[in-house]
Amino acid sequence: MEHWKRTIERANRHFMQGEFVDAREAYLQALALAQVLFERWADADEAVAACVISHHNLADLHLRLNQPEESAEYLCAIHQRLLQTMQDSRLAPALREAALRQSSKTYVELLNFISEHGEYPRTHRLLHMDAASPRHPPVPLQHGVH
Repeated sequence: MEHWKRTIERANRHFMQGEFVDAREAYLQALALAQVLFERWADADEAVAACVISHHNLADLHLRLNQPEESAEYLCAIHQRLLQTMQDSRLAPALREAALRQSSKTYVELLNFISEHGEYPRTHRLLHMDAASPRHPPVPLQHGVH
């Protein structure tokens, strides 16, 4: 977790300084760490949050670069990953529950993105897939993750 945190902090510094190529590289490194460690992290909430933050930071970066379709891809990728995690009975219950809690955040981020930037092919497919799946009880929104 500490290595991931240092990598995200470095990426954030680059982002704030307008060094977008370096920021993207560091965000991609953080995302790779989060994905590799997703099922191995001792704290399921931290594992899911790291994955969400990594994706959302990359989405924010691509918006700054005026690449909304790339941003949509990252927002959809994490929401879809959480939906799949929630349904995967092979995964630890704590990880599945953490994914459920964070999925409300990723869903709201997707809806906010669409209201500002319009729909893209992947957002359309994902939201129609989500609409066809059984609904889960409402989950209170967690505090900001990125």
